[in-house]
Amino acid sequence: MDPRTYPTIEDAVGKTPLVALQRIGAEDNRKRGNVILGKLEGNNPAGSVKDRPALSMIRRAEERGEIKPGDTLIEATSGNTGIALAMAAAIRGYRMVLIMPEDLSIERAQTMKAFGAELLLTPKSGGMEYARDLAENMQREGKGRVLDQFANPDNPRIHYETTGPELWEQTGGRITHFVSAMGTTGTITGVSRFLKEKNPKVRIVGAQPNEGSRIPGIRKWPQEYLPKIYDPSNVDETVNVGQDDAEEMCRRLAREEGIFAGISAAGALWAALQVSAQVENATIVFVVCDRGDRYLSTGVFPA
Repeated sequence: MDPRTYPTIEDAVGKTPLVALQRIGAEDNRKRGNVILGKLEGNNPAGSVKDRPALSMIRRAEERGEIKPGDTLIEATSGNTGIALAMAAAIRGYRMVLIMPEDLSIERAQTMKAFGAELLLTPKSGGMEYARDLAENMQREGKGRVLDQFANPDNPRIHYETTGPELWEQTGGRITHFVSAMGTTGTITGVSRFLKEKNPKVRIVGAQPNEGSRIPGIRKWPQEYLPKIYDPSNVDETVNVGQDDAEEMCRRLAREEGIFAGISAAGALWAALQVSAQVENATIVFVVCDRGDRYLSTGVFPA
């Protein structure tokens, strides 16, 4: 049989399960008639929701003739996008250079290298802002092409085309609230646009960190670094999440639900529970953006 008739690893991206929580918040939800559902994006082949935009940005750039296999791609990343781009670059034949702050988890760096990516670590003190500036400088020096997840419309576009429609179909159009961690903002922007077209009454809720909290995957950007893809009109409200609350919810998700997820996913669930406490007869979906195995070295899970 011709191997081209079989699916490839690219075909395994998307169409992730949507599952109901059974214990966390169950008693209050029963009283209120609410259900909380998690979209298991860790089931994507590189382990996160970022698999979708990583492939989208490369494919669309190829279609426009902006890049071709063999070229060097550059991206500043806090982790998941880097892993997804490293996978996508391996699939489609690119050299991938990833720039990330030095304080991010060792599992993420090791996974990127496993896919063949080259890493440039930047000072912790500079954060993602420094990494983004360095990526732009490297592009100006002709060292490669920056896909720029923060400004690239092909990021939210893929969530408009796939994630949003999946949620609508999986809930039978009953979704009333969508809760997502806000980092690059591609997920919340693209999903919001689709859901609002289907039903303008769907509430879009973004999870952001409290002042002083460091939650991987959730950011509150300085105005000058606010992602260009972000449109505030796409988000109805934001919920501030504390680091301790997100980390404890991370452990609870694993112990009480059997969902081994990352800290930003747990932060989104914490925000979803705050929403659930204020509404009735609601179908609340939150994004389980990645898996917990890339956070083992952070100490969030008991040794």
